[in-house]
Amino acid sequence: MTIEKEPALDDVLLKPLVENALTEDLGRRGDVTSQATIPADMQAQLQIKARQAGVICGIDLARLSFALVDAQIEFIAQVQDGETVEAGAVLATVKGNARHLLTAERTALNFMTHLSGIATATRQIVDSVAQYPAQITCTRKTIPGLRIVQKYAVRCGGGRNHRLGLDDAILIKDNHIAIAGDIKTAIQQAQKFAGHLIPIEVEVDTLEQLEQALDAGVSLVLLDNMSPETLSQAVTMCKGRAKTEASGGITPETVQAAASTRVDFIAMGYLTHSTTALDIGLDFSA
Repeated sequence: MTIEKEPALDDVLLKPLVENALTEDLGRRGDVTSQATIPADMQAQLQIKARQAGVICGIDLARLSFALVDAQIEFIAQVQDGETVEAGAVLATVKGNARHLLTAERTALNFMTHLSGIATATRQIVDSVAQYPAQITCTRKTIPGLRIVQKYAVRCGGGRNHRLGLDDAILIKDNHIAIAGDIKTAIQQAQKFAGHLIPIEVEVDTLEQLEQALDAGVSLVLLDNMSPETLSQAVTMCKGRAKTEASGGITPETVQAAASTRVDFIAMGYLTHSTTALDIGLDFSA
């Protein structure tokens, strides 16, 4: 399937992430290994290469990693975020002070390997359910401080974002219902609060709860931890009444079964908490 290019995130959003990562890595004395082994004025050229095939994400974070260590480093990108590459592909070339190149190396690669892993896994899952109408979404199960770039990586892989934060939408979950007393009460209170601009979604885990939610007039239901058989019944019940979203431990091995029920969305925490980093390295170019 064709994946539209995701607009890049602005540097003003990325810079604080890179600054924090560099500060953590530099510690109190900086890169003592490079200082000890490489002459201060030595210049070098290195290439960022993909060591396995995948979808690339994090090019701008890598660029900023080098730029914040040394503004004189030249960073030449050969690919853009969202591009699929083969093993061995050159992703970018960096030129400049050798010490500074190596100082920025790990920070740049940490961002790229992690985010490219998310983008690659997302693309694989999106492609695996392309025959069904379901759209793949991520969740708020992200690494603290990295949510904005992890969710960007999901979009680069062709997925969609669920809530970016608690203020995006009202999602009434099991504990909200338990404390409010019942589904109807929770929904009614939410409807009074929301006005016309805040969407409301309700999580249910039984068909009985689903019927109560539909009777209360919600437009989106989160069908949590349902078997494919129950999920299929739930989708039928919601037809023409509400959009449906499946959730609850869905993995690459189970996503097709969920998609086959014709559910509208599939929420996968897996995308941001369990994907494997893509192998990317920085190689010296003599």
